[in-house]
Amino acid sequence: MSSNNNTENDPLIPRNRANHPVVYDPEYKTSVTRSPKLPLLSMESTLSEETGPVFGHNLIGELDNNLISNFSQGAALAIGERIRVHGRILDERNRGVANTLVEVWQANAGGRYRHDRDKYFAPLDPNFGGCGRTMTDEHGYYEFMTIRPGAYPWPNRSNDWRPMHIHFSVFGSGFGQRLITQMYFEGDPLIKLCPITGTVKNQQQLDRLIAPLDMKGSRPMDYLAYKFDIVLRGRRQTQFENKPQGS
Repeated sequence: MSSNNNTENDPLIPRNRANHPVVYDPEYKTSVTRSPKLPLLSMESTLSEETGPVFGHNLIGELDNNLISNFSQGAALAIGERIRVHGRILDERNRGVANTLVEVWQANAGGRYRHDRDKYFAPLDPNFGGCGRTMTDEHGYYEFMTIRPGAYPWPNRSNDWRPMHIHFSVFGSGFGQRLITQMYFEGDPLIKLCPITGTVKNQQQLDRLIAPLDMKGSRPMDYLAYKFDIVLRGRRQTQFENKPQGS
């Protein structure tokens, strides 16, 4: 992903696998079968990966970054603790990356996704879809209003639970330049117990995925705020699922 908004054809930078979470970890059961068995191949990126298709910025709706209201289009509010998640998309020189599409998706307050394959018996919220999107402003700033997602069990070991988390997707100048990561919440005790977060062996890298509570950004008698900056490159880069070095 290019941090220069005037550059449309920057090549994709190969990932540094030394910084990647381990691909084989017996504590994370499905990694045993999913992890590569043969040496990986490094291939050059193509024009289709380095350029479009692009996203039409005029397709962002008024409620797209408000997960509390967007599923019902303002007719009713989602159930749960209201929170504000905000921050900046930054390059390696701490410069904001403007006009970047940021998407989020998450479970509802009970820990259930609006997805046919989610069979957890927590109830679905009829007024919560669990996804949203927004564009960063000229300083790289973004924000979402949402509800705090619930933790949920998953069939790994006998009693494993995913911590509360929000999935983030950040796009570059084209859809082929996409970075995916997760945001966790400061103070959640399940972070240390989760086999998925446990694949990030470097504590400093894991800490970059944890959003601190931001009382200054909160609103009394309304919502708490969490600040989550996403750094695309450099020493402070955020850990990404598909590209550990960022862009």
